[in-house]
Amino acid sequence: MPVTVNQIRQVRVDGKWCAPLCWLFPPRCLVCGDPGLPGRDLCAACHVALPRPRHACPRCALPMPEAATCPACLARPPPLEAAHAAFDYAFPFDRLLPRLKFHRDFAAGRVLAQCMAERFAGLPRPQALVPVPLHRERLRQRGYDQALELARPLARALDLPLHAGLLQRAKATRAQSRLDAEARGRNLRGAFRVDARATLPAHVALIDDVMTTGATLHAAAWALRAAGVARIDAWVCARVA
Repeated sequence: MPVTVNQIRQVRVDGKWCAPLCWLFPPRCLVCGDPGLPGRDLCAACHVALPRPRHACPRCALPMPEAATCPACLARPPPLEAAHAAFDYAFPFDRLLPRLKFHRDFAAGRVLAQCMAERFAGLPRPQALVPVPLHRERLRQRGYDQALELARPLARALDLPLHAGLLQRAKATRAQSRLDAEARGRNLRGAFRVDARATLPAHVALIDDVMTTGATLHAAAWALRAAGVARIDAWVCARVA
């Protein structure tokens, strides 16, 4: 697959709007530029070549040589009952995910959500999807929440309720990408809270774009557990090895 990424600007991932005249032209693959599959900006060859994990730890989605719980999760079980990554964080996700997260490439987000829906369709069904929220200051700067932009079409595709306001970012934190694993955990202490007025589902799946150390998802899961949610899974687009 050539290392190009389509930069055509489209608005919204959830399909309510599309690029001008998109109804007139067939979809083009965002990865290589070839004609896309029906209704998708991804061609058949690039779809087959997507980096799907073979084996992973069921508690943190870390790629493993065989299906087994990793030593870290055995030593200190995380607050997540299960973690699932649709793909490894490798090409083309290392290009498409940053384009969604930092460059408003909602066409990339739509493709990512479609791929996630395919991968997660057979998983145990939660009672609700809960996107990991941004703090209001970062949301104001960015103008959109990438986790919500993935969760909205994913909920629609899988016919699952979306509880976008259940989990809230209680404090602004430093960017996780600039911190080591230990500092990430400290950075997120008390970062999330649960809406006290909300009716809590017993089983939710947290939705996020990328899982690196798991610190963000764990902090969100601890807040949900403290509020009374019995089971929390994590569904992410890609996992960093």
